[in-house]
Amino acid sequence: MKKLIVMMGGQGVGKGTFSNMLVDKYGYRHVETGAMLRSAPADSEIAKTIARGELVSDDMLFGLVADSIGDGDVILDGFPRTISQAKWLIENFADKFDVRVIYLEISQELMIERINKRIREGGGRQDDADTAAVQRRLKTFWDITVPAIDWLRTVSNIKFSVVHPTDSDVNRNFAMVVDALQD
Repeated sequence: MKKLIVMMGGQGVGKGTFSNMLVDKYGYRHVETGAMLRSAPADSEIAKTIARGELVSDDMLFGLVADSIGDGDVILDGFPRTISQAKWLIENFADKFDVRVIYLEISQELMIERINKRIREGGGRQDDADTAAVQRRLKTFWDITVPAIDWLRTVSNIKFSVVHPTDSDVNRNFAMVVDALQD
Protein backbone atom coordinates (compact mmCIF):
# COMPACT_ATOMS: atom_id res chain seq x y z
CA MET A 1 0.00 0.00 0.00
CA LYS A 2 1.17 3.54 -0.74
CA LYS A 3 2.56 5.53 2.19
CA LEU A 4 1.30 8.89 3.36
CA ILE A 5 3.80 10.26 5.86
CA VAL A 6 2.54 13.20 7.89
CA MET A 7 5.33 15.32 9.44
CA MET A 8 4.06 17.27 12.42
CA GLY A 9 5.65 19.55 14.97
CA GLY A 10 6.25 23.17 15.81
CA GLN A 11 8.48 25.67 14.07
CA GLY A 12 12.13 24.73 13.81
CA VAL A 13 11.69 21.03 14.63
CA GLY A 14 13.04 19.85 11.29
CA LYS A 15 9.90 18.91 9.35
CA GLY A 16 11.29 20.30 6.09
CA THR A 17 14.80 19.02 6.68
CA PHE A 18 13.69 15.46 7.45
CA SER A 19 11.12 15.49 4.65
CA ASN A 20 13.83 16.45 2.16
CA MET A 21 16.14 13.76 3.54
CA LEU A 22 13.35 11.17 3.10
CA VAL A 23 12.83 12.38 -0.47
CA ASP A 24 16.54 11.94 -1.17
CA LYS A 25 16.73 8.50 0.48
CA TYR A 26 13.43 6.94 -0.63
CA GLY A 27 12.10 9.07 -3.48
CA TYR A 28 8.90 10.18 -1.75
CA ARG A 29 7.10 13.22 -3.10
CA HIS A 30 7.22 16.15 -0.67
CA VAL A 31 4.09 18.28 -0.31
CA GLU A 32 4.94 21.31 1.80
CA THR A 33 1.69 23.14 2.35
CA GLY A 34 3.39 26.14 3.98
CA ALA A 35 5.57 26.73 0.92
CA MET A 36 2.54 26.39 -1.37
CA LEU A 37 0.66 28.95 0.68
CA ARG A 38 3.60 31.36 1.07
CA SER A 39 4.05 31.37 -2.71
CA ALA A 40 0.57 32.87 -3.12
CA PRO A 41 0.51 36.38 -4.63
CA ALA A 42 1.02 39.11 -2.00
CA ASP A 43 -2.41 40.61 -2.61
CA SER A 44 -4.26 37.27 -2.27
CA GLU A 45 -6.46 36.41 0.69
CA ILE A 46 -4.08 33.53 1.50
CA ALA A 47 -1.08 35.89 1.75
CA LYS A 48 -3.01 38.41 3.86
CA THR A 49 -4.16 35.66 6.24
CA ILE A 50 -0.62 34.34 6.66
CA ALA A 51 0.76 37.86 7.21
CA ARG A 52 -1.65 38.25 10.14
CA GLY A 53 -0.23 35.01 11.63
CA GLU A 54 -3.55 33.22 11.17
CA LEU A 55 -4.37 29.85 9.65
CA VAL A 56 -5.76 29.63 6.10
CA SER A 57 -9.34 28.33 5.97
CA ASP A 58 -9.98 24.62 5.64
CA ASP A 59 -11.95 25.14 2.42
CA MET A 60 -8.91 26.67 0.74
CA LEU A 61 -6.58 23.99 2.05
CA PHE A 62 -8.60 20.84 1.36
CA GLY A 63 -8.60 21.38 -2.39
CA LEU A 64 -4.87 22.21 -2.47
CA VAL A 65 -3.96 19.18 -0.37
CA ALA A 66 -6.21 16.71 -2.22
CA ASP A 67 -4.79 17.81 -5.57
CA SER A 68 -1.22 17.59 -4.25
CA ILE A 69 -1.40 14.13 -2.70
CA GLY A 70 -2.16 12.30 -5.95
CA ASP A 71 -0.99 8.68 -6.20
CA GLY A 72 2.18 7.15 -4.85
CA ASP A 73 4.20 7.64 -1.68
CA VAL A 74 4.00 11.18 -0.33
CA ILE A 75 5.13 13.25 2.65
CA LEU A 76 2.79 15.93 3.95
CA ASP A 77 4.67 18.73 5.71
CA GLY A 78 2.57 21.39 7.42
CA PHE A 79 -0.81 19.69 7.18
CA PRO A 80 -2.98 19.01 9.13
CA ARG A 81 -2.86 21.86 11.63
CA THR A 82 -6.32 21.58 13.18
CA ILE A 83 -8.56 18.78 14.44
CA SER A 84 -10.98 19.31 11.55
CA GLN A 85 -8.10 19.05 9.05
CA ALA A 86 -6.81 15.89 10.77
CA LYS A 87 -10.27 14.33 10.63
CA TRP A 88 -10.67 15.28 6.95
CA LEU A 89 -7.28 13.74 6.14
CA ILE A 90 -8.09 10.46 7.88
CA GLU A 91 -11.63 10.28 6.46
CA ASN A 92 -10.40 10.87 2.90
CA PHE A 93 -7.06 9.04 2.78
CA ALA A 94 -6.69 6.41 5.52
CA ASP A 95 -8.38 3.79 3.35
CA LYS A 96 -6.12 4.57 0.37
CA PHE A 97 -2.75 4.97 2.11
CA ASP A 98 -0.67 3.49 4.91
CA VAL A 99 -0.80 6.69 7.02
CA ARG A 100 2.24 7.30 9.22
CA VAL A 101 2.26 10.35 11.51
CA ILE A 102 5.66 11.47 12.76
CA TYR A 103 5.37 14.01 15.57
CA LEU A 104 8.69 15.80 16.00
CA GLU A 105 8.49 16.94 19.61
CA ILE A 106 10.87 19.50 21.11
CA SER A 107 10.54 22.28 23.67
CA GLN A 108 9.44 25.78 22.72
CA GLU A 109 12.82 27.08 23.86
CA LEU A 110 14.59 24.80 21.38
CA MET A 111 12.14 25.83 18.64
CA ILE A 112 13.03 29.50 19.21
CA GLU A 113 16.75 28.69 19.33
CA ARG A 114 16.49 26.89 15.97
CA ILE A 115 14.45 29.70 14.38
CA ASN A 116 17.12 32.19 15.54
CA LYS A 117 19.83 29.93 14.10
CA ARG A 118 18.03 29.92 10.73
CA ILE A 119 17.99 33.72 10.81
CA ARG A 120 21.71 33.92 11.67
CA GLU A 121 22.53 31.51 8.83
CA GLY A 122 20.42 33.43 6.30
CA GLY A 123 17.74 30.79 5.88
CA GLY A 124 14.23 30.18 7.11
CA ARG A 125 11.00 31.98 6.48
CA GLN A 126 10.67 35.65 5.69
CA ASP A 127 8.75 36.26 8.92
CA ASP A 128 11.22 34.38 11.17
CA ALA A 129 12.86 37.70 12.07
CA ASP A 130 9.51 39.13 13.23
CA THR A 131 9.36 38.18 16.92
CA ALA A 132 5.64 38.92 17.17
CA ALA A 133 4.88 36.70 14.13
CA VAL A 134 6.99 33.88 15.60
CA GLN A 135 5.14 34.17 18.92
CA ARG A 136 1.76 34.04 17.11
CA ARG A 137 2.88 30.96 15.15
CA LEU A 138 4.03 29.24 18.35
CA LYS A 139 0.77 30.10 20.16
CA THR A 140 -1.20 28.74 17.19
CA PHE A 141 0.87 25.54 17.32
CA TRP A 142 0.23 24.97 21.04
CA ASP A 143 -3.42 26.04 21.02
CA ILE A 144 -4.62 24.58 17.71
CA THR A 145 -2.17 22.05 16.28
CA VAL A 146 -1.28 20.15 19.47
CA PRO A 147 -4.97 19.17 19.97
CA ALA A 148 -4.94 17.81 16.39
CA ILE A 149 -1.77 15.85 17.19
CA ASP A 150 -3.39 14.52 20.36
CA TRP A 151 -6.47 13.45 18.36
CA LEU A 152 -4.30 11.67 15.78
CA ARG A 153 -2.68 9.67 18.62
CA THR A 154 -6.10 8.06 19.19
CA VAL A 155 -6.81 7.00 15.60
CA SER A 156 -6.65 3.22 15.34
CA ASN A 157 -6.06 2.74 11.60
CA ILE A 158 -2.85 4.81 11.36
CA LYS A 159 0.63 4.57 12.83
CA PHE A 160 1.59 7.42 15.17
CA SER A 161 5.18 7.90 16.34
CA VAL A 162 6.84 10.53 18.51
CA VAL A 163 10.44 11.48 17.71
CA HIS A 164 12.52 13.83 19.87
CA PRO A 165 15.04 15.40 17.43
CA THR A 166 17.07 17.16 20.12
CA ASP A 167 20.52 15.90 19.13
CA SER A 168 22.77 18.48 17.48
CA ASP A 169 23.66 15.89 14.81
CA VAL A 170 20.96 16.01 12.12
CA ASN A 171 21.93 12.55 10.86
CA ARG A 172 21.28 10.97 14.29
CA ASN A 173 17.93 12.77 14.42
CA PHE A 174 17.13 11.53 10.91
CA ALA A 175 17.97 7.96 11.94
CA MET A 176 15.28 8.27 14.64
CA VAL A 177 12.76 9.38 12.00
CA VAL A 178 13.67 6.44 9.73
CA ASP A 179 13.39 4.04 12.69
CA ALA A 180 9.90 5.39 13.48
CA LEU A 181 8.84 4.69 9.91
CA GLN A 182 10.08 1.08 10.08
CA ASP A 183 7.82 -0.07 12.89
